[in-house]
Amino acid sequence: MSLGSHKLIPESFSATPSLDPANAVGVLVVSDVSVGLDAVGFLVGPTGDLPDAVTVPREALAGLGFDAEPGQSLLVPQQSGPQLYLVGTGPADEITDAILRDAAATFARAAHRHPRVGLHPGVVPLPAERVGQLITEGVLLARYRYTAVKPSSRHVPLISLDIVVEPEQAGAVAAGAHRGEILARATNLARDLANTPPSHLTATDLADLAVRLGANRDLESTIFDKAQIIELGCGGLLGVNAGSVEEPRIIKLVYRPDPALAASQARPARLAFVGKGIMYDSGGISLKPSDPMHLAMKMDMAGAAAVLGALAALKDLGCTSQVTAFLMCTDNMPSGSAMKLGDVLHIRGGTTVEVKNTDAEGRLVMSDALVLAGEEAPDAIVDIATLTGAALMALGQHTAAVFGTSQPLVDQAVAAGRESDESLWQLPLEKRYRVQLDSEVADLSNMGGKYAGATTAALFLAEFVGDIPWAHLDIAGTMQADKDESWRSQGATGFGTRLLLELALRFTPADPGPPTA
Repeated sequence: MSLGSHKLIPESFSATPSLDPANAVGVLVVSDVSVGLDAVGFLVGPTGDLPDAVTVPREALAGLGFDAEPGQSLLVPQQSGPQLYLVGTGPADEITDAILRDAAATFARAAHRHPRVGLHPGVVPLPAERVGQLITEGVLLARYRYTAVKPSSRHVPLISLDIVVEPEQAGAVAAGAHRGEILARATNLARDLANTPPSHLTATDLADLAVRLGANRDLESTIFDKAQIIELGCGGLLGVNAGSVEEPRIIKLVYRPDPALAASQARPARLAFVGKGIMYDSGGISLKPSDPMHLAMKMDMAGAAAVLGALAALKDLGCTSQVTAFLMCTDNMPSGSAMKLGDVLHIRGGTTVEVKNTDAEGRLVMSDALVLAGEEAPDAIVDIATLTGAALMALGQHTAAVFGTSQPLVDQAVAAGRESDESLWQLPLEKRYRVQLDSEVADLSNMGGKYAGATTAALFLAEFVGDIPWAHLDIAGTMQADKDESWRSQGATGFGTRLLLELALRFTPADPGPPTA
């Protein structure tokens, strides 16, 4: 992997441990735990019989502080054999998808020192296939840790997971577990990319990785280098890249479904994804303060990482829609050649933009991509970007903002987020704020006023989508977790990867509907 003139690591280094087959977790659905497991977990509620393996009465468990509520776990030491963990779910009839996924994650974290584990879900009021998927997702996502550049890490990798169910459920649970494994692997790929230090993963490195992934997953890949980007007239991307010694890249990926999968359709539905790929964001001339958020700016490409992770899994999940993706990749650096406040950039298609803040760079690279995506004439465009601190301030680290010009498309994105437990909250694309983007010297400026920053950023992007139904996901708040929590591991969360997959798998073209308020 090239690091320009300052190679820090050997060529054999892999920035994405999740791609190494040696790191694959063996997931088995069994009727009894395998020999040699290190730990076994039981999901239990506050009432009802305890599993036969648990010889401690409920009164004693309560005395130890275990009431079987969601989020609780308890180690019941064993003299021999695997260690036994109890994990609370709350009342059985109140178990939801999110509660089950979180319970599996709670077990995975409690048993973090054990490489071979098994889990008894017990009686869960959810379809068997869903049970297999949620348990697998919860365990594999919670046991994730990025260790590629930390040889001294004490992290114990997960080697195997047994899901213990009744024989009549095994087939359906196994199908769900297979799906959950694909979804978790895609998310962990996105996490690997966003967690990788910026000098270890440049725009050209990401493009090379995308080509390798595409070859193995039936994706058509086209990489545009700087000279080609100049020919395309993508002035937003070129302007942001102007201060960097690293070349920019546009990564175009196309997934075409197997004709047999889409045989019932006159033509496959066509969806376009756009991902912000700012490999490192210093703010440019509008330099960011040296604080923890600046440190996290290696994750400013989390949108592109989520799109790449999702595209890599479409084939395995049998997606019947055609998906085209554009990843806009560069870093944003200050130097003698960097774009300056007052510069005017020419976006592909001819729109001119006055730069009023070089730290509002994401919308500049995304504008070029939205034009390129629109030229493909898709049924809808969905972009995902770590775009504004305003979204973080408004919604925190658990919920991302969504805007759109098509209410049916926004509704599909929100529904996909419910499936993946990646919460979206719709914010208004309030057109009365559009005047804040006016410029005296260009068609518009890249900054609005003091307030409603997430909305003015979305209004800027809306200028480049035309009449195509469009939804915008601002994941600035959800891109990282400050600590381990449920399935969210500390560091990059991979937020949006599974959401985009659920959206693509269920995507239905629809009339745009009335503009969202």
